[in-house]
Amino acid sequence: MVLVPRLGSGIPLVARADEMRRLRAAFAAAERGEAGAVLVSGDAGVGKTRLLTELSEHASSRGALVLSGRCLDVREGGLPYLPFAEALAPLGLDDDPVVAEAVRVRPALARLLPQGGAMPPSPAGEHLVPDTSGERDVPYRVRPEQDLGQLQLFDAVLGVLTQVAAHRPVVLVLEDLHWADSSSRNLLSFLLNRLRGQRLLVVGSYREEDVHRRHPLRAMLVELVRLPVVTHVELRPFGTAEARAFVEALADGPVTPEIVAWVAERSEGNPFFAEELMAAGVECEDLPAGLAEVLLSRLERLSPEARRVVRTISAAGDSVAHPALAEVTGLDELELDEALREAVHHHVLVIERGAYTFRHALLQEAVYADLLPGERVRMHAAYAERIRRTPQGRGHDAKLAYHSLRSRDLKAALPALLRAAEEAERLGAPGAALRHIEQALEIWDAVPEADRPEGVDELKLLQEASYFAATSGEPERAIAYGRSSVQNLRPGVPAEKAAKVWRRLAEVLLNAEGTLHEALNAINKAWDLVSDGEPSKTRAWVLATRAAILRNAGQYDDSRWNAHTAVADARAVGNTGAEAAALVTLGALDDAAGEPEEARARLEEAERKALDSGSLNVALRAVCFLAFSYEDLGEYGPAMDIYRRGIERAEQTGLTWSIYGLEMRARHLTLRYLSGDWPAMASTNAPARGVSSVLAARMTSSWLPFAVARGRVDTAQKYLGELRPHWRAEPLTAIVSGATGAELSMWQGEYEQAIAWVRKVIEFLLSFDEGYLLATVRLGALGVEAAAAWSASARKRGDHGVAEQAVAAGRKLIEHVRYAGANGRPRAQTLGPEARAWLARAEAAVSGLEGPADPALWAAAVAAFDYGAVYEQAICRWHHAEALLATQGDAGQAAKELLAAHDVADDLRAVPLRDAVREVARRARIEIPGVEPQPAPRPTVDPLTDRERAVLERVALGRTNKQVGEELFISEKTVSVHLSRVMAKLGANRRAEAVAIAYDKGLLT
Repeated sequence: MVLVPRLGSGIPLVARADEMRRLRAAFAAAERGEAGAVLVSGDAGVGKTRLLTELSEHASSRGALVLSGRCLDVREGGLPYLPFAEALAPLGLDDDPVVAEAVRVRPALARLLPQGGAMPPSPAGEHLVPDTSGERDVPYRVRPEQDLGQLQLFDAVLGVLTQVAAHRPVVLVLEDLHWADSSSRNLLSFLLNRLRGQRLLVVGSYREEDVHRRHPLRAMLVELVRLPVVTHVELRPFGTAEARAFVEALADGPVTPEIVAWVAERSEGNPFFAEELMAAGVECEDLPAGLAEVLLSRLERLSPEARRVVRTISAAGDSVAHPALAEVTGLDELELDEALREAVHHHVLVIERGAYTFRHALLQEAVYADLLPGERVRMHAAYAERIRRTPQGRGHDAKLAYHSLRSRDLKAALPALLRAAEEAERLGAPGAALRHIEQALEIWDAVPEADRPEGVDELKLLQEASYFAATSGEPERAIAYGRSSVQNLRPGVPAEKAAKVWRRLAEVLLNAEGTLHEALNAINKAWDLVSDGEPSKTRAWVLATRAAILRNAGQYDDSRWNAHTAVADARAVGNTGAEAAALVTLGALDDAAGEPEEARARLEEAERKALDSGSLNVALRAVCFLAFSYEDLGEYGPAMDIYRRGIERAEQTGLTWSIYGLEMRARHLTLRYLSGDWPAMASTNAPARGVSSVLAARMTSSWLPFAVARGRVDTAQKYLGELRPHWRAEPLTAIVSGATGAELSMWQGEYEQAIAWVRKVIEFLLSFDEGYLLATVRLGALGVEAAAAWSASARKRGDHGVAEQAVAAGRKLIEHVRYAGANGRPRAQTLGPEARAWLARAEAAVSGLEGPADPALWAAAVAAFDYGAVYEQAICRWHHAEALLATQGDAGQAAKELLAAHDVADDLRAVPLRDAVREVARRARIEIPGVEPQPAPRPTVDPLTDRERAVLERVALGRTNKQVGEELFISEKTVSVHLSRVMAKLGANRRAEAVAIAYDKGLLT
């Protein structure tokens, strides 16, 4: 029996009502001027494209402009901004005057729109000039004017969408984001972070199973899923009933129940698999065993000419236009037309924007995998030959490199890879540039010396790779390439060239933990090579880098001499980039000397000079240290503004995951936590491929305090487990883990475990580097707080032995806190407000080790956190109120403190703190507006005593017997006795059943 399937949009949308409802709701919000984004995830073939097609048709029917783009599987570097170029292409051809005007006033869009022609030159009329800045020590660089022009691209995309959306709603659909290049990911992140009141909806899809732990898309998801404007829709495989309904819908006519059941089972809920099984058109028992076999067996139904065309398209890695197919296949026009008509008729190919592509990527993968080696080489060679003859445009060299590599034409591939790397850098895509350079290194030895590009050698490629790895968020690879560079130095290499290589290694080592000694050795070798020479660009960069490394090593006097000498050399030879780098170090030294005004003036000058010279990394470093200057003095508002500015620049230049791009993102998030500007939370996983797992862990750790403070126990525990392997590589991750691990344990009543967290991290930090001594003040203060709570809990239970153990732990920790506060080395000359506040909090907590805490000390802690740390101050207010009530102090003041703490906790959705405040207020008979002060009235006939009800209420909240006992200040055994009586009175056999009966009878509300 032959089954005739109805494929694609020709069948009803089955079992996707909820997902479709959420997408339509997002579009309705966008129509109202509430811009948003939806990320649709699911396995390959699960129906993402079908769902987005339905949304696009719905939006179009309501007058919206739908712009669609798709990423391609070009692993070797990718084509920067490809999905956006495809999506925005119709704007350049639209005859609507509003759209035309929006495009016309944004010339930067010419980089993306095909009708804009080749990429416009820089304002100076040139693309590339020799690299004379010395910042990268590479054979070429982009003019600063070109860099600054490129910065306008992101704003141009956002601007044109915003302007068009003011005229009519816009839906931007980006499919297959798992194949997106890094520049496209950065642009998407930029857009989603700036969705405000536009009538704009951005929808992206990606394969869930392809976004593995080491996939570059993970870096974007870490950030985007937390944005309040972003909704995540997970498209799951069909259930059994849904799969059967889908199979029945596929068949355009009667089909036996046996075939429906068999196809539904074999498809495992995957719609595409089910489609292909039905489309195979064979008897049930003869169906192929695997999806690839199903796809290929279906192709056997095509004519030889159609199969030839399909195989040819599979090697393109892109959609293919008719003229290209005619040339590569060698078929005449009539044969090609018939072959294409047949492939389209059988739903193997589809036509998109006048070109042919596979209906589904899985189909392309299966066909390409089935090609014989010789076929692949010939097809790729034919594509490469055609690309060589076509006019150059965006992505031209990346495509040529791809097909040349696949056809083993390494002589042509090498220069194409280098040109593709240049283009990727111009477009702010360092990750793509790194892939191209790495491929060039892989084939370097296989290309005869006479055929290699002039002026390029392996040493330069290694330095390029080190630079691009560092700027795309892979510091470990940057170090590895830097070490390979110095190993590649041969006798007779000029001193200045060798100094550049050693300086590059020193620079990447500077930004890694545990490599300071190696960085000093490397920069000293570079200095030995140029110290006796005249001022030069290289010598200025060596001095600037040496100054930064010596500052990190605490050798401030030597650092200052090197920085001043670097400035003098740089000015003598016109090396503005090196001058800016040295000024950053001088600014940091001024901050450490307690001269913030001088420091800020130098850092602002450094930023200007770095931008003028095109030294974008140096500019980011200047911005980062400028923000540090404000943050260290507790001036959070200006610090956050500066961090935000730096983050935007990093996004626009493709440096989001560079060391300073990451640091500013992490610090900005930390300040949002402290100041009470809390973003929405969502689950996350650490990214890796394309972004170092160490840097990803650093970013993830910045979210951990939010998870704990909002009571997301499962999420917090998951984070803590994921972050532990990264402590040594990034001690800041250990600091956050220790603090949040202790806080989580305290909220759960596990005080001994909280102290264990504190001890473990303090021991790790001090064994790693004593320079982290001051960072242990907060950890120790939390430990003292836990010890006081542990002691109080034990005293209420009458367990004096445990109470003494808690007191001893608290006294040991307060000794450490006092020592760390007195001997720790702050970044500025004196302790900042944050350190002083935590010292005050530790002293307040230790006063409660053996009895009620001193209210005056807690009042001092509240005042100490009044520099902008909203959440931490609210916790201190809660403790202050407890101390006042416990010592029969000012009840009115206690009520004010509880109300103020509750307002903060309720506004931030800090559930554990909110509940703790309410509990204290309930016991003290303090009313909180909007919160029921007493339990709801109980029925007249009530078999439970007050104590039994109190126990059952806490059991209903999920408390264990131990936790119930601690809250009610009774023993665990007594709790068990009360529960036994409750179950007997209610006729229940289990705890859960007793709770259910109590709710049913109105005994609990």
